[in-house]
Amino acid sequence: MFKVSFPTFAAQFLKPVVSYKMKRTLIPGLCFALLAFTLASCGKKSESSSTTGWQYNDAKWGGFEKTDYEGQATGPNLVLIEGGTFTMGLTDQDVTYEWNNMPRRTTVASFYMDETEVRNIDYQEYLYWLDRVYRETYPEVWRRAFPDTLVWREELSYNDPMVELYFRTPDYYDYPVVGVNWYQANDYAKWRTDRVNEMILVKRGVIEPTTDQKNENSFDTEAYLVGQYEPTYRKKLTDVKTGGERGVRLEDGILLPSYRLPTEAEWEFAALGLLGNQSASKDELITDRRVYPWDGNTVRFQKRNKYQGKILANFKRSGGDYGGMAGALNDKAFYTADVHSGLPNDYGLYNMAGNVSEWTMDLYRPMTSMDLVDNQQHDLNPYRGNKFSTKKLDPETGTPVMKDSLGHLIYEMMDTTATALRDNYKRPEVYDFLDGDKESQVEYFYGKSTLISDSSRVIKGGSWADRAFWLSPGARRQLLETKSHKTVGFRCAMVRKGAVTGNGDRDGNQFKVKGAKAPKRRYD
Repeated sequence: MFKVSFPTFAAQFLKPVVSYKMKRTLIPGLCFALLAFTLASCGKKSESSSTTGWQYNDAKWGGFEKTDYEGQATGPNLVLIEGGTFTMGLTDQDVTYEWNNMPRRTTVASFYMDETEVRNIDYQEYLYWLDRVYRETYPEVWRRAFPDTLVWREELSYNDPMVELYFRTPDYYDYPVVGVNWYQANDYAKWRTDRVNEMILVKRGVIEPTTDQKNENSFDTEAYLVGQYEPTYRKKLTDVKTGGERGVRLEDGILLPSYRLPTEAEWEFAALGLLGNQSASKDELITDRRVYPWDGNTVRFQKRNKYQGKILANFKRSGGDYGGMAGALNDKAFYTADVHSGLPNDYGLYNMAGNVSEWTMDLYRPMTSMDLVDNQQHDLNPYRGNKFSTKKLDPETGTPVMKDSLGHLIYEMMDTTATALRDNYKRPEVYDFLDGDKESQVEYFYGKSTLISDSSRVIKGGSWADRAFWLSPGARRQLLETKSHKTVGFRCAMVRKGAVTGNGDRDGNQFKVKGAKAPKRRYD
């Protein structure tokens, strides 16, 4: 591999996974050493197949490549959330009597979550890029991405200054962006994926930075991987088969998976931070269910030190009390607060309670998966909202059709004749699958008998304008995906590939039994 002299790249993209309570800072020398080790590990080494004896990474033996891979790097602002089983659902009294989130046992696989909510400055950067790349030809792309700043207005409140000031002025750079609907949040996550992967290729010395991209000629991760975006290369990778050069492939493990919204289960699991409640013996015992993202059943700091009695999150303590009394403010915020304010939970995540509620991927249904436990269909990574699509392919070549005018690959809903032949799903759109309609004779007539529809998405976490009940990670509400609110923001998540613990271990328990000797491979 080639050398890279960017120590900050290690801090941003290759953060080692250590104890969750350990400070996430590294001295520059250690960062650079880690970077050099990781980049070196991406090369190829001489090795033979244990099942055929043929040599890997050798043109004389066909040129099949196997990367000496060290595992998934950690993207900017992400924290690894080690997954596990937990009791999903309300941990407090159901004071609303909606019965829409009864406790049930489930498991969430390891994933990554943003340390903080997406900030105003982050979203401003996004809008600036859209303006630079699309505004000349497709101004509507830039315009429809703008947050709705009019969400600050109310009939009987004077919040009009926030309409102009909150999103635009430097005073609020590090405050969570609000007024963003579900579609806008998803579009931001897609954009962020492409910018992060583009920067990875730049900092690895593969491509040149390009700031004059326009319209369809802009970096898109998927388009690049299928050969529909050609960057200006600085140094390509060696193609072992031909001896020539090639671009980066998915198989190289260099590019990161997509940023996206977290599922409801992921969000709730990450918010609870239950690894802090494990028994000292580490024997799969959780000492107690948590009401809030921190330990204990109070919203004030309990330890006897200078922080004792401090409010732990930004919320509305009681009617008319948004921040306490002058001279003795409790959460020190009347609206939102800095995204690094409040007490982080045991995963190191900030504001998983209070500040703003947050969008999740899930479609909202009052009937949760609690009634289907015995079917074992939903108790690993539960999620409602699947809409199965595939890349649109050229029927003659079998390759993706040409990307659209914005530079993105084109997807289409799976054909029902194809899904009908499958065992794992029969329809491409499964919003209503086992949602209780048939059993309870309930139908969702939006605007007539209910405010729930196929556009209702789950929002989690209390906001600066909510009472303490909504700070519980188990509490859930819904908002139409086309709407936005002054109390709703979002953060991104990412799938974890490979080993679930992220500390260099392999999946599964590995035993070294005394006296046992591994057999010698025939072709060693």
